[in-house]
Amino acid sequence: MNAQTATRIDETLQYLNHNVLQGKQEALRLAMVAMLTGGHLLIEDLPGLGKTTLALALAGSTGLSLGRVQCTSDLLPSDITGLSIFHREEGRFVFLPGPIFNHIVLVDEINRAMPRTQSALLEAMEERRVTVEGTTHPLPDPFLVIATQNPSEQTGTYPLPESQLDRFLLCTGIGYPPEALEKAIIAGGGIRDRLAGLPRLLDVEALLAARQAVAQVYLGDKVVDYLHRFIAVTRSHSVVLTGLSTRAGIGLAQAARAAAYLAGRDYVAPEDVRDLGVACGAHRLLLRPEFEGRDRRELIRTILAEIPLPLA
Repeated sequence: MNAQTATRIDETLQYLNHNVLQGKQEALRLAMVAMLTGGHLLIEDLPGLGKTTLALALAGSTGLSLGRVQCTSDLLPSDITGLSIFHREEGRFVFLPGPIFNHIVLVDEINRAMPRTQSALLEAMEERRVTVEGTTHPLPDPFLVIATQNPSEQTGTYPLPESQLDRFLLCTGIGYPPEALEKAIIAGGGIRDRLAGLPRLLDVEALLAARQAVAQVYLGDKVVDYLHRFIAVTRSHSVVLTGLSTRAGIGLAQAARAAAYLAGRDYVAPEDVRDLGVACGAHRLLLRPEFEGRDRRELIRTILAEIPLPLA
């Protein structure tokens, strides 16, 4: 494990938590876990709680390019991927890349886009490339989609299909800050102007090196057995129609490796799996119709509480 790179990442998270994103430490940590595993992050919460600020801060502190897609009902797939236009002077078509061609892509209010437009993200998120008019274009590396989603009861929203939800490694909320902190934020005003002056604490080379180190974090047989027991229980639970897939299990293992790396360990502990079970699994569950209103996150917590942690 490259201790110097791990220290730089920890210092970056600490800086952002104390100077930019107070009270959003867990969401920030999950965004870094997604970055270090090549996954993507879905943030579900009300508008105005700092979802967009998180993406802007992460891009500013790492020096990564940032693209933004503001989803609306009339958004077209080409508004995300780009399109080819004919240059009369050159006598040929030239591809103009869309905002998806950035290291970090903020897809704001993703569930306000029509399903056809949502599907334009599927290939990009899974294959790290897009195909436009028969030509395949690779995306930059690292590549992270941070999508925000409004509560489904708000008007003008379309539910994300299971195939789209499964592309997100992690899903979390932001939540309201504690009372004292919220008062301080209100008194200090917005921080958007300060984001432009964020120091660059990381770079592409450090992130790619950290990703390689994460892949080398040891995942023991006992932890694999524990993880598999968890996903197996979700498949047989009485209120669940479709439990966690093998893809979800792979994603949880990768996320646990990244969490262990951020904690300064070269091995995955069962607690890493347990602590990420909700963020990695709740959005993937499909409940039986009679239980559709049940809280998926609380269901995952209940399942995890019933599975004993393996002994060392």
